[in-house]
Amino acid sequence: MKLKHMMAPLSALALAACISQPDYRASDAELPTVSEVDLDRYVGKWHEIARYPNSFERGCVTATAEYAQLPDGKISVTNSCAKEDGKTDVAEGTARVVEGSNGAKLKVKFAPSWVPFAEGDYWVLHLEPDYSAVLVGAPSGKYLWILARDPAPPKAMIDRILKKAEDLGFETDPLTYAGNPA
Repeated sequence: MKLKHMMAPLSALALAACISQPDYRASDAELPTVSEVDLDRYVGKWHEIARYPNSFERGCVTATAEYAQLPDGKISVTNSCAKEDGKTDVAEGTARVVEGSNGAKLKVKFAPSWVPFAEGDYWVLHLEPDYSAVLVGAPSGKYLWILARDPAPPKAMIDRILKKAEDLGFETDPLTYAGNPA
């Protein structure tokens, strides 16, 4: 099938994905990010502690994200999802820093390079000073994650991050926590 014949189905699929994902952010105010992210400290392995339900992580019991700097300035992204049946799904992509964001806003892409409009927003909304945990979301309110270096971070830290999410206008009740597939 020629590329131009694939564009309409791909566009429809992308539109359906956007429409079907609920918006959990009650505020229309501009979404602030952290002032700066040191990507050398940020890269490495993160454990997903909580997330909004989404189609691409359906059935995940636990998930990790691993980031690495690439020579061209982009970041490789490897997401792993352990399923209830013991299988693991892996998705590989790349991220690029949004110009002027000091590393706090990324555009992540898991689709092949020829697929247009396939980048997603990955905004760092809160980052622990020691880079031990992070709140990441999208300004659309459709996506939110709490990630940590440790798969079982202190409850006080998670409570602080949940409070930050609420302060930013995100609902926290819909979050699914590691160990509870959605």
